[in-house]
Amino acid sequence: MKLAYVAFDKTGRQVSDTLEAADQNAAMDTLRRQGLFVTKMAPYGAARAAADAPRMRGGSKSKRLKNLAMLSRQLYSLVSCGTQLVEALGASERQARPGPWRNVLADVRARVEQGTPFSVAMENHPAYFDAVCRSLISAGESSGNLPAMLERIAVITRKDLSIRNNIMGAMVYPCMLLVVALSVLSMLLVFVIPRFEELFKSLDAPLPPTTHVLLVASKGLRSYWWAVIPAAIVPVAGLWLWLKTADGRKRVDTVLLRLPQVGDIVRSFSTARIARVLGMLLESHVSVLDALSLTREAVANHHYKVLITRAQEAVTAGRSIYTAFADTDLVGPAVCEAIRSGEQSGQVGPMLTHIADFLDEDNEIVVRSLTSIIEPVILVCMGILVGTVAVSMFMPLFDLTAMTQGGAK
Repeated sequence: MKLAYVAFDKTGRQVSDTLEAADQNAAMDTLRRQGLFVTKMAPYGAARAAADAPRMRGGSKSKRLKNLAMLSRQLYSLVSCGTQLVEALGASERQARPGPWRNVLADVRARVEQGTPFSVAMENHPAYFDAVCRSLISAGESSGNLPAMLERIAVITRKDLSIRNNIMGAMVYPCMLLVVALSVLSMLLVFVIPRFEELFKSLDAPLPPTTHVLLVASKGLRSYWWAVIPAAIVPVAGLWLWLKTADGRKRVDTVLLRLPQVGDIVRSFSTARIARVLGMLLESHVSVLDALSLTREAVANHHYKVLITRAQEAVTAGRSIYTAFADTDLVGPAVCEAIRSGEQSGQVGPMLTHIADFLDEDNEIVVRSLTSIIEPVILVCMGILVGTVAVSMFMPLFDLTAMTQGGAK
């Protein structure tokens, strides 16, 4: 049969091609001997049709995770009680609100009714079902233990959703304070300071440097208000487009890892992500190379992708994962030692899952601590900003009053 695949070579370059093989397992073995790490594989006709067909967007990351977590929990509850998979999918479809997600469930249910494996039906909607999810479902179908895999998908998606919600929740209040501060400053510059400007001109009094700067900023904002919004949007849009490029993402990842305190947080979150995904895949009896390949897709940071690629090369050469993880500062010594112990005892998967649980607990504490620190810092900055404006505006009046009293004497 002819198969289409997407893989990475030893240099990290993505390769897309086709090959003839008896089945997918034989094709995977052939590509591994060639030094390729496969991430996607499907029959050529199905892959081409899926590529040509219009894809529905998966929506925001949080919404996709929420839908996937709810679906996996519903399916686990129903399938573990003896409900047929098609009927369970139908129940989830009826419960979903009308929209793209419900259409996706309807398509997956229809394909499963026609005899298509659940994991293969998911491949037509990669925006909603990522490679890790599809691999766990495939492992569950192969082992006849689909409910356990559904439970693991529910766990991993709920963890990801919880972390994402914690981070977003921690940033909501500081962002609101920042918006309020900028709004107050803009209103002062546009409506309040011009009134003082007329007063200062009538008094003909010398102005302190800070007052002069505020008057110039107010005049510039009122004269060139039409250029303020484009001047603010263009740099943000340019930065966003640059971050979409491979070079931009790599440079940002490098900067984040080198920042004091922030680098430690990024390392902790990335290590927890790797440990959870890799641990669950290995516990699900996914081969080590496939598990590493899927974990590489699930990690966002460029440097951790390179680290996992080195681990793939080490395993291909007959060495352990520990040898690749130990020779870097991206993963802590305790985690490396746990991986080494797990490899010696044959319990790498459970060991990594336990590590992920501990790291997630520490990360939640860190997020709450950062929130408690950021909020008062922003409040203090707002107070300093408003106080500086107020003092700059009233200082010439104080000076004039003092001069008048001195002249009266």
